[in-house]
Amino acid sequence: MNTFSIAIHGGAGTLVKGMMTPELEAKYKSALQLALDAGYNILENSGTAIEAVERAVVVLEDSPLFNAGKGSVFTATESHEMDASIMDGNTLNAGAVSLITGIKNPISLARDVMDKSEHVFLAGEGAMQFAKELNYRLEDPSYFYDELRHNQWLEIKDTDSFQLDHSTKKDSKFGTVGAVACDKNGHVAAATSTGGMTNKKWGRVGDSPMIGAGNYANNKTCAISCTGSGEFFIRGVVAYDVACLMEHKGLSVNEASNEVINKRILDIKGDGGLIAVDTKGNIAMPFNTEGMYRASKSSNGNEEVSIYK
Repeated sequence: MNTFSIAIHGGAGTLVKGMMTPELEAKYKSALQLALDAGYNILENSGTAIEAVERAVVVLEDSPLFNAGKGSVFTATESHEMDASIMDGNTLNAGAVSLITGIKNPISLARDVMDKSEHVFLAGEGAMQFAKELNYRLEDPSYFYDELRHNQWLEIKDTDSFQLDHSTKKDSKFGTVGAVACDKNGHVAAATSTGGMTNKKWGRVGDSPMIGAGNYANNKTCAISCTGSGEFFIRGVVAYDVACLMEHKGLSVNEASNEVINKRILDIKGDGGLIAVDTKGNIAMPFNTEGMYRASKSSNGNEEVSIYK
């Protein structure tokens, strides 16, 4: 039987150590553990990688601690615009949604785009129309209201600045959640979800819903979910780049992930991190920021829940 494993992230870059209280750190680790266990239990019971990554991301979306689903940040118009994508490495099928509002679990809508439409990527009004046809319930804006997020927005509203989450330092935290998994059959899958940038304008879309940039899975190589300064991850086609280095240069998942995060993305002044898993269940979780909310668990007994380096 194949080694099966799962890795999850709740964003790269973190609250600066001074702002992170022991209580808050315990809350983050507990939320990560909850999502990790939810996904791992599916794999343990012979579920598929795609089921495991969706489930893990749903748990993270339901937590107000992360910038996805319930914890999504406020846009310039004081609303929420969420993005998500999911990909099955076995079939290369994928689904993605962008600029959606009121949907409790964007990752599940992305999965439905993959499974129930002829398309890969739906955005804005069209994505909302699709959700309505599938009888998705639209949550009241109050469901997504979080005082910390709202205060972050109030500090910079009516200005041209934006921030990527959690603190007044623009580069301190990239709020995205994601999961990658390898199941007992050696199939891999990846899922990524985000609430975007605080005070973002003009329908800005980051790398999270873009197949090949923020999310990718292929049984020939690995599954990847990224978190970071989206504009750079799009330019670097980061997720696909990792898979490419493995497929065409014969690098291991660890070597390929580190080459991309600690060299290629830095060369174009981008920062962030990623999680990746290959078809043998090997996991890589590199980041070039102060920290990355991350966790992994494998059937070989390895388990980790970490925030800082």
